[in-house]
Amino acid sequence: MGSLLCGLAPTIATLVAGRVVQGLGAALLLPGTLAVITHAYPGRGEQARAVGIWARVSAPALPAGPLLGGALVSWLGWQAVFLINLPVIALAAPAAATLVVETADPRSRRLDVPGGVLAAVALSGVVFAVISAGHGGAGPAVWGSAAVAVLAGIGFVLRECRAAEPMLPLGLLRSPAFAGANLVAAAMNLVGIGTVFVATLYLQSVQHRSAVVAGVMLLPLFVPLAALAPITGRLTARYGPRLPMSVGLVLGAAGSVALIGLTPTSGYLRFLPVLLGLGLGMGMLTAAVVAAAVRSVPAERAGLASGVNNTARQAAGALAVAIYGAVVGSPTDPDRFTSGLHIIGAVGAVVWIAALALTWLTIRAGPADA
Repeated sequence: MGSLLCGLAPTIATLVAGRVVQGLGAALLLPGTLAVITHAYPGRGEQARAVGIWARVSAPALPAGPLLGGALVSWLGWQAVFLINLPVIALAAPAAATLVVETADPRSRRLDVPGGVLAAVALSGVVFAVISAGHGGAGPAVWGSAAVAVLAGIGFVLRECRAAEPMLPLGLLRSPAFAGANLVAAAMNLVGIGTVFVATLYLQSVQHRSAVVAGVMLLPLFVPLAALAPITGRLTARYGPRLPMSVGLVLGAAGSVALIGLTPTSGYLRFLPVLLGLGLGMGMLTAAVVAAAVRSVPAERAGLASGVNNTARQAAGALAVAIYGAVVGSPTDPDRFTSGLHIIGAVGAVVWIAALALTWLTIRAGPADA
């Protein structure tokens, strides 16, 4: 429904409404796929391997997005980017209904609507404040949205403390392993999604590459992410999540450092280490951070753990676009834009290294079944 609404949107307001519907669908879909995996494979080792396969299957969508999206925009117009989803959904929906075994909790649980609304308002307020600050400085809109975000965040914590069936049981955060896995997952997407966003702007708007060419040039980022996912799952099953997480964070830090010193006219070989560091790093991290979150809670809460981990990653990704976009500024000013790249490269490296330290403090070593 959301894709159809976007593809037929006559106005920007309709397009935004369609994107909201798409977001709601994605929010329901992705945690559900992980919940199916954790119920189908209860053992920690087999869960890690299954999550690796899950990441391997989903990861090709990342290289397909820039390539296919760029081709569709260039040849058929932006509407085709959304309308192409319709035949995919038409095939996937009956397949899911036929193949996926129902794993619902037999105990009746109420949906924590107030908690969900407060969390959404808090995240929206933060994102709006960052975007507004990047465009016009700290004006009334920025302070107002920031205040709303703080109040909603406080309200969310109070609600979750008092709710009989909270959306996020705050007691789980007392587990260092659970909190650490989700913070590392958030750090991964904060730097990763932010870098993908500014890299696309750099190639298309600073260096004036076409959408298709830019998509091809981004393949060294996306292909390793897809190729490494099943390998990471097997490594996690055998050695535990700490090893692949550590390797991924070091590689990601190297990719961020490579942003420092870029100029508007840097050649592709100079830009390649950024893409390889990020792609290899996230390829080693994705399955491992999900497995680390799931194995840190009792088996009956595996679905909740995977949902919280996904929420942490998606929320960080939304913030990343706002923060990175505000730091680099408009690509119409190439010198300022690349100066912003140097800043986010240094900050990104610090975030990766901080996440590495957190990994060693909170994630225990050893096989997933240990």
